[in-house]
Amino acid sequence: MTAERKLEPGRLVLASHNPGKLAEIRDMLAPFGFEVVSAGDLDLPEPEETGTTFEENAELKARAAAEASGLPALADDSGFCVAALDGAPGVYSARWAGPEKDFALAMRNVEEKLQAAGAASEAQRSASFVAVLCLAWPDGDVALYRGEVSGTCVWPPRGSHGFGYDPVFQPDGESRTFGEMTQTEKKALSHRARAFARFRASAIG
Repeated sequence: MTAERKLEPGRLVLASHNPGKLAEIRDMLAPFGFEVVSAGDLDLPEPEETGTTFEENAELKARAAAEASGLPALADDSGFCVAALDGAPGVYSARWAGPEKDFALAMRNVEEKLQAAGAASEAQRSASFVAVLCLAWPDGDVALYRGEVSGTCVWPPRGSHGFGYDPVFQPDGESRTFGEMTQTEKKALSHRARAFARFRASAIG
């Protein structure tokens, strides 16, 4: 696709069944004249995430929603990547929490694997959060926007804000974890915010 292609105001499908994510994206796009509806609102099936990268999974979800709805679609894929674990849990971040979405278990799994790898010092515990947004059009065009924030995997978990792996991630230059920050503070730093900024600049601005 050409980098100049812009989204026209109107309906946009969010390729997600997550109501929290829908509310976040609606708020972000409302000033630009977009009506954001979710894949769940349209009874679209959730495709199996078979990709091995964030880009592949985001594109898979966005393409499926665009083709099924006949509307432009936006999808994201994100995860927690720990250098000493060869980037794991990465695209499998949600799966590490099991069917019950138990992220306390997932965080313990990360810590146990770090200890088994002998990763004790801060330098050995570097980690990052990655988010990739994919915008897909019904005609097959797609565009990808990646956001990333680097930091350290800490233990024990700190803070009750946020979700997922936030309580064990301390971004570079900060003394608090994402779990100790307010939503506003986290949003100013987060991987998803950085991906959204690239999306806005390219597809809307």
